[in-house]
Amino acid sequence: MGEQVEKTELANILAQRIAAEGDLTFASFMEAALYEPGLGYYTSAGRKVGAQGDFYTSMNVHSAFGRMIAKEISRFWELLDSPANFTIAEAGAGGGQLALDILDALAELNQPLYQGICYRLIEKEPSLKEAQETFLARHGAHLAWSTPEELASGNLSFTGCIISNELFDAMPVHIVEMTGEGLKELYVGVRNGELVEKHGPLSDPQLAEYFTKFQVALMPGQRAEVNLCAAGWIAAAAATLERGFVLTVDYGYLAEELYAPQRKDGTLMCYYQHQTGEDPFELVGQQDITTHVNFSDLMAAGVEAGLQNVWYGEQYRFLLGTGMVEELMRLEAAATSEQERIAHRLNLKKLMLPEGGMGDTFKVLIQAKGVENPQLLCMRKWGMGL
Repeated sequence: MGEQVEKTELANILAQRIAAEGDLTFASFMEAALYEPGLGYYTSAGRKVGAQGDFYTSMNVHSAFGRMIAKEISRFWELLDSPANFTIAEAGAGGGQLALDILDALAELNQPLYQGICYRLIEKEPSLKEAQETFLARHGAHLAWSTPEELASGNLSFTGCIISNELFDAMPVHIVEMTGEGLKELYVGVRNGELVEKHGPLSDPQLAEYFTKFQVALMPGQRAEVNLCAAGWIAAAAATLERGFVLTVDYGYLAEELYAPQRKDGTLMCYYQHQTGEDPFELVGQQDITTHVNFSDLMAAGVEAGLQNVWYGEQYRFLLGTGMVEELMRLEAAATSEQERIAHRLNLKKLMLPEGGMGDTFKVLIQAKGVENPQLLCMRKWGMGL
């Protein structure tokens, strides 16, 4: 992590906090950098996503992404015997773009489902509600809000689905390193008023157990991130569902690949104005901090909580199975100019293509509760009906 640091108000606050209270685990530092009230990356003013923000997600590339998810949600509804009341809970909905694309698609494609929908936005940041309410105004009768704490409490209960797009990659992580003295944890301390990294003993016995559980042996000098929050989130989602599905879109790998020796420095990345960096101590509170997701952890947590792992694969496979080729044909037929057709092709190419696109970087995991052996759209042979 670099030496030249641009100080922010939050960096100064954290330095004072550490000086007074002691070193922070990296997870505690990351929690503050992203979510400190009023000063964290996700809890301060300013647009984070899209051309004016710091990064793109799939939903910002083309509305077809949300439309394909809407088609799979329609399939969820059918597999649940087409209930009159159906909840779609989206965790970390941000500006509401994915919600809008899904609701627009369902209003067009499946009116019986749309009429009974409650679209519940699970948000950590209270100020987002007003913006979401305005952005989603045409679907206002179908909207509801809850906090992550309400999801975790077990007091919510519904039939439907819980979806997320790039939720887990922004959860705080512990960082560990295999040293000559065994596994050590990285802490954030202060030296001459500056935030610095330090090695220390493991703050939680779960950190060592985690690598045993996934049969991972880190190489000497290898760093790795550990998300101890993800399993609890999956368990809460499972408890909330009476029957239904959990659909997760994020970038990551199964444990064996995520913690492979070639990832010697881990996967932590920072994003600021579409530029990537590797120093989380720069622009504290003003840059995003993310890590790749351990999908093996989400799967294991789901099984422990009573979920069935139904489908896991690259985003391009999900999109092909849910009908992206047909969608491109529909868009091209409706386009009024060659320029519009080319724009559709280029954007869908970005969603689909591996090696530089989002097609294989992003993965989709679908888990089910109370549905035996569900046959999903994403399982189809490409371009074929069920």
